[in-house]
Amino acid sequence: MHRRLTRNDLIPIGEVARRTGLSVSAIRFYEGKGLIEPVRTGGNQRRFLRSDIRRVSFILIAQQLGLTLGEIEALMEGLPHGRTPTAKDWSHISRAIRARLDQRIAELTRTRERLDGCIGCGCLSLEHCAIYNPDDALAGNGPGPRTILV
Repeated sequence: MHRRLTRNDLIPIGEVARRTGLSVSAIRFYEGKGLIEPVRTGGNQRRFLRSDIRRVSFILIAQQLGLTLGEIEALMEGLPHGRTPTAKDWSHISRAIRARLDQRIAELTRTRERLDGCIGCGCLSLEHCAIYNPDDALAGNGPGPRTILV
């Protein structure tokens, strides 16, 4: 059974914005996407659970890690609404993104290791690179950085 929320459990949208470093419009954007859900007061004002600061912080971190809003939304569907997520709730999300993070780490490591040489540009500017792309072979693989992102 959930305990009843008190006024001290809820904070206004401006406080969420201040605590997360976002604008009020950004908080409303995340609300519109269903990533956070306000409680409405009798006067129809938005109030958020204090734990929504943690949710917004997770969104910001996940975006920095390269997750799309769709991926973040899917992950956050597993979080409970109307109560503060527990360590177990967050652990479940953490396990769900580990493979994606490992993939991203491998991609970044590969990029770091190859960056001093060729950026794998697909010979956008080096049409006849005898070292990294003899006979312009990468052009057939499509545009963009072909050797780094593979």
